[in-house]
Amino acid sequence: MRLIEKIWFQGHQAKWFVIPLLIPLTVLFWLLSLLRRLFYSCGVFQSFTVTKPVIVVGNIGVGGNGKTPLVLFLVEQCRQQGLTPGVISRGYGGKAPNYPYLVNERSTTKEAGDEPILIYQRCQVPVCLGSDRVASAKKLIDQGCDIIITDDGLQHYRLARDIEIIVVDGKRRFGNGFLLPAGPLREGKWRLNKADFVVLNAIKEKAGNTQAFVDDEQYNDKQLSMTLFAKVVCNLVSGEQVALSQFIKVNKKVNAIAGIGDPQRFFTTLENNNFVLENQVGFVDHHEFERDDFAAFTIEHPLLMTEKDAVKCQSFAESNWWYLPVDAEFSKTDTKAFTDKINQVINSNS
Repeated sequence: MRLIEKIWFQGHQAKWFVIPLLIPLTVLFWLLSLLRRLFYSCGVFQSFTVTKPVIVVGNIGVGGNGKTPLVLFLVEQCRQQGLTPGVISRGYGGKAPNYPYLVNERSTTKEAGDEPILIYQRCQVPVCLGSDRVASAKKLIDQGCDIIITDDGLQHYRLARDIEIIVVDGKRRFGNGFLLPAGPLREGKWRLNKADFVVLNAIKEKAGNTQAFVDDEQYNDKQLSMTLFAKVVCNLVSGEQVALSQFIKVNKKVNAIAGIGDPQRFFTTLENNNFVLENQVGFVDHHEFERDDFAAFTIEHPLLMTEKDAVKCQSFAESNWWYLPVDAEFSKTDTKAFTDKINQVINSNS
């Protein structure tokens, strides 16, 4: 983990030297963010409303908080309501030939980034990329989508939205509570009050317990709890799927890599599923993997990775490389809260 992330999330001793140096930049960031919000609220900057409902899934901090599994869950919920969803993504790390760019079966992670490819391959829904999210939304509507889900983009106020969902990492929470760059936050915790739902991406321990939300009384009316679960492991080369319980019986000891916002979350998930990690290596989020990144791993034990990492390793994968697709899980009550809100928005727009 980079030093600055250790300062943000783990209280590294370097904070006593680094944070005072960064506070002036944090004050500047706060001022610019405040002015930007004021300009939108006063009409100096214009927000655009598209002809179909928009759901924004975002966070108030940097790094991966579990937004993509939630997007996958919402896509399925919308489909069950008879809707045709489309997904907007920034396409971080990709350089598409044009924008807005529609992901297709020939798209690569170098063009589209990792998360859009994952969403397209998993859900087979239209996925559109670009920094201009209004243009991306209109492109999806032209494709026949009747509801738009944006993966990230909470602070992209140019695109008006009907539902806002903020995801909070159950382990890292809000870090030291400072705005960037002294801390990990893009907006303060006050922003949670403005959202329709605040989703805690909780970690389910071996005993089955999950964490409670911080300040739960304050956010009790909009707080939902999400856990991620895996049923199978998939081979990168053959595409073979093996039940997770069966795979563990044969391959209890494994190697593991993760290039996500918090690699330790993936390693903890494997350990909670009774894997023994021979070697584990974490990379920065959206790391562009190369064959040399795997030189230290032996073929004695299988290599496990996240689904997001797998889409970038497909071209040079070996036969004992596997990935662990995860799905978001909510209680029946929380799922109904989502579907009721979606139906409310659909009815108000009809």
